[in-house]
Amino acid sequence: MNVIFISPHFPLYFYNFCDRLKARGIHVLGIGDASYDSISQETKDSLTEYYKVDNLENYEEVYRACAYFTWRYGHIDWIESQNEYWLELEATLRNEFNVTTGPKIQDMASIKYKSKMKDVYAKAGIPTARYRLVDDYQATKAFANKVGYPVIVKPDNGVGASSTYKLKNDDELDYFFSTKDPHIQFIIEEMVPGHVETFDGVTDSQKNILISTSHVMLNSIMDNVNEASDTAFYSQPVEGLDLAEIGKKAVDAFQAKSRFFHFEFFRLDEDREGLGKKGDIVGLEVNMRAPGAYMPDMTNYAYDVDVYTIWADMIKFDQCYYDLHREYWVAYTGRRDGIWYAHNYDQIRAKYGDMIALETDVPEALAAAMGNHVFITKAHTQEELFEQIRYILKREDGKEWM
Repeated sequence: MNVIFISPHFPLYFYNFCDRLKARGIHVLGIGDASYDSISQETKDSLTEYYKVDNLENYEEVYRACAYFTWRYGHIDWIESQNEYWLELEATLRNEFNVTTGPKIQDMASIKYKSKMKDVYAKAGIPTARYRLVDDYQATKAFANKVGYPVIVKPDNGVGASSTYKLKNDDELDYFFSTKDPHIQFIIEEMVPGHVETFDGVTDSQKNILISTSHVMLNSIMDNVNEASDTAFYSQPVEGLDLAEIGKKAVDAFQAKSRFFHFEFFRLDEDREGLGKKGDIVGLEVNMRAPGAYMPDMTNYAYDVDVYTIWADMIKFDQCYYDLHREYWVAYTGRRDGIWYAHNYDQIRAKYGDMIALETDVPEALAAAMGNHVFITKAHTQEELFEQIRYILKREDGKEWM
């Protein structure tokens, strides 16, 4: 079996996807824009062969790399990246090389364009925020005044929280119109009074969910980027939650076959006419790839499993061989450079010891959304987990983050 993996070197932990495939006797063929000498030893060891291109944005270069791998190893069975940025590239290459194990470019609209996602959510009976495409100024202003400020504007086809803004009044809408990138198609949405809860996991070729979990955002990625704030979120048990049932509807509606998936929902913090009652679920976005920000590793710590192995076994055998039992609550707590905190790193390490599952610096390209230095901690109860977050993020002046 031959699997092409695009950009296996970034983010740094993505070599895990390749490593588990290679361990199953699969040819793992990496294409990246970093020199071979600059990629980590773990990435090198996880690949059968690496092909460097000058620019992954240059389709002809990437096409030639795939053609070379086809000539050398035979038919390509899978083309993957697990990176939102490269999903359309993957899909185009699947068309070119007759790869049937993932969405092709003609299937991408409903999983890349936020406006199209809403149509699929609606067919599944899942409400979403009202919106319109940002085109005519007067019509956009009328929409904002109809649904009420604040409103959210974001690219219809975007990645993460890039170019996403909360507008609080007509003046801010005017400024947005005068400064927005004319090459980006934006949408404008009503502000949903809620917090984000995800539904993440892996499916087999029949859309059966092999593993699933959920992560709860304690602040928004948009605010992290725009306000340079601390960030924290945690994994919660999904078993028995309404989110599991609604998430399964989303898996079916979006045809999530043989995929990692990462669905984002709002849970309403108050009643909202047209959306539901406090505590109800509202659809937000869909991502047909693994969740980011070390969420795969958080799932590993929560269930004492290896989701990279689960994904690789799905690729090779279309099965999961784990007997799943959740062991821990797990939190991601990201601190920001330039903020004075009450406790230093050594104090955190001494206090929590082996309950710190991972500590790492965040690459600069991701730090705006995820913080500069991260502690991933585990606990036996939600209360213990929240105390860990409070301790790590407590400010020098005594202010609590939570």
